[in-house]
Amino acid sequence: MKNNRILSLFLIVILLPLNLKAEGTGGFMKPVEYIVNLFDAGADVVLLAEDHGVRENLEFVRNLIPELYSHGVHVLGMEFGASEDQKVLDSLLAAPEYDEQLARELMFRYNCSWAIKEYTDLYRAAWDFNRTLGEGECKFRILNISYIYNWENFDGIRTPETMSAVFPKGNTEKYRADIIEDSVLSKAEKILILTGTIHAFTYFRYPYYDYTSPGFTRYDEGYMGQLLYRCIGDRVKCVCLHQPFPGYPGRDGGWVQPAGGKLEEYILASAEGPVAFSLEDNAAGHLIDSSYYSMGSTGLTLMDLFDGYVFLKPLSRLTSCTLDTLFAEGHSFEEIYAASPDPDWHPRPADMDDYWRRIRAFMDIPARYRGL
Repeated sequence: MKNNRILSLFLIVILLPLNLKAEGTGGFMKPVEYIVNLFDAGADVVLLAEDHGVRENLEFVRNLIPELYSHGVHVLGMEFGASEDQKVLDSLLAAPEYDEQLARELMFRYNCSWAIKEYTDLYRAAWDFNRTLGEGECKFRILNISYIYNWENFDGIRTPETMSAVFPKGNTEKYRADIIEDSVLSKAEKILILTGTIHAFTYFRYPYYDYTSPGFTRYDEGYMGQLLYRCIGDRVKCVCLHQPFPGYPGRDGGWVQPAGGKLEEYILASAEGPVAFSLEDNAAGHLIDSSYYSMGSTGLTLMDLFDGYVFLKPLSRLTSCTLDTLFAEGHSFEEIYAASPDPDWHPRPADMDDYWRRIRAFMDIPARYRGL
């Protein structure tokens, strides 16, 4: 947690009575400009923390590709993709003709339930951009930072033995950090990474209730972003794509607004349209958050969680991605059943109709964000 707690609390006292409308609104930028400026200012890795399946977020990343390239960033890292297929993906993005079915197959091999068109659309966007480059120019690359897991014989009980069988290449967080180190940082290159929020935290330590720990709180420091932060420090930045936070146990529902809704109120009162900003340099960073993330902390602020924030729309206006109805073409239900991930958290589908029902339910952003 950053060492500016006294300053944060002082600014909160001063700014909150003003409802943050008149003070501290400097530093708003266009989202694309903000991301490329992070790289220009010295970042080698920018982690975009997403809530999966939000159409606007993926459209934003898709539109970033040309600007990234013009600022010397030639790699987009994606949590959803297997390193075993990297050579095939590289060939797809450099091919004279785009193979949409191959793109589906690559995503299916990593996660047989990820029938979300906007993720494979990122492949198409990279291919389209590469077609604009000259023959000798470096191609834009999408880097798969995960590997293929084996859920087929998982019995629902998580032990070191059973999970070693599911994850034969070991801890996925270290695996991802190692790929980024070997494929990007060791070559003095830069990368934007799209990943789930928990994997993107850097200096923030993820809390859990633990009876044996001081203050009954244990903190995880082994996620991908945290590993990268320990390796390269401030050369890695964590930027949140606007999303709900998990609610505090026993008090909140499933999801809550960041800073109890004060963040949205502040942005909507201070800016028009999509904006992005540094949480350290903007008054919004000093807002207190009391979500699950605040467990074990007094006065947790938004800048204790992330370096920056991208606000495209209010939560109530964010929309669902597109179901790719051809995603499972050529695959049997038995194959899908065996490969279904996390079956102890999400029971395996009963049949193909159930498979598609579950995917549609997961992608329903208005339902996910209802009440926020």
